[in-house]
Amino acid sequence: MNNIADDLCRGYKARADARALFLAAAFFLLLTAMAIGLCIGASGMEFREVIASLLKDTGRGHSIIWMLRLPRIVMAMLVGFGMGLAGAVFQAILRNPLASPFTLGVGSAAGFGAVSVILVFGGGFQTWYIACGAFLFSLISAALILAVAKMKRASSETMILTGIAQMFLFSSLTSLLQYMGTMEQVHEVVFWFFGSLSKAGWREIGLAAAMILLPFPALLWRAWDFNLLSSGDESALALGVNVKRLRMSAVVAASLVTAGGICFTGVIGFVGLVAPHITRMVIGNDHQFLLPASGLVGALIVVFADTLGRTVWAPQVIPIGIVTSFIGVPFFFYLLMKRTREYW
Repeated sequence: MNNIADDLCRGYKARADARALFLAAAFFLLLTAMAIGLCIGASGMEFREVIASLLKDTGRGHSIIWMLRLPRIVMAMLVGFGMGLAGAVFQAILRNPLASPFTLGVGSAAGFGAVSVILVFGGGFQTWYIACGAFLFSLISAALILAVAKMKRASSETMILTGIAQMFLFSSLTSLLQYMGTMEQVHEVVFWFFGSLSKAGWREIGLAAAMILLPFPALLWRAWDFNLLSSGDESALALGVNVKRLRMSAVVAASLVTAGGICFTGVIGFVGLVAPHITRMVIGNDHQFLLPASGLVGALIVVFADTLGRTVWAPQVIPIGIVTSFIGVPFFFYLLMKRTREYW
């Protein structure tokens, strides 16, 4: 009996070491992608110029690095981390492999909030007002889900159906507002829905970091509860997990992370769906490692997509939402066609 227990402990330790190695590798690749993105751009700066401009004020180069490239890359990292983390949480609490921040209608609600502000304020691209509108309606979406789930005992099926209904509702309302808007307003709306990091500044980064990173420790603390929930509600309840409270608190936290990720950048789709699946295929379903690793993989995807969007058609910049969709759609069809569960 002791030998079996020792073998199990050694096996778990070996898997934990492999997962920790994956985390370290993902973090190293993310730093590498950020460094490459910092060195690539339309200005034609060489590597030594980039390093010099990063460390001291060299005039034009310093402004390019600190005011344009670095804020953009840091925001891309934060948004990708938030989308990957939120996607992993939604997939855990819904036990649905196709769940993402947009499955529950949070993304559609944020889009409606942004469009409403654009139409109210008109003309100029009021970044902070649009961010506040997107954030407010993201929380309204989460509140509606929680209200319906509370009345219907917070089952995963109820939450999914509520999210789908919200998605269609807010999408229809957004289309109606676009139909009623002027050409200039519709242009602003379309630009927001493409997703862009061009408006990222250090103030926006500070607020986005607070909204994305502050819920992370609380979600990681519940990692074992997410593991138990993957075996079913009954099994989790039998092992002492308050499933109803877990789902509701996780929805609030993941909605806050989602809102922080898209309120300043617009809709960046598929990252919340793709990143957790890539991670789960490699390291399995232990949420102690899956949550941070999904965030790192999501950050790596968005940083890579932003660098690709800035360079493939330079000096034109392809909106990051378009690039991530080109990456995500083939993987989405792969999931639908493969339909295997050995990694789920």
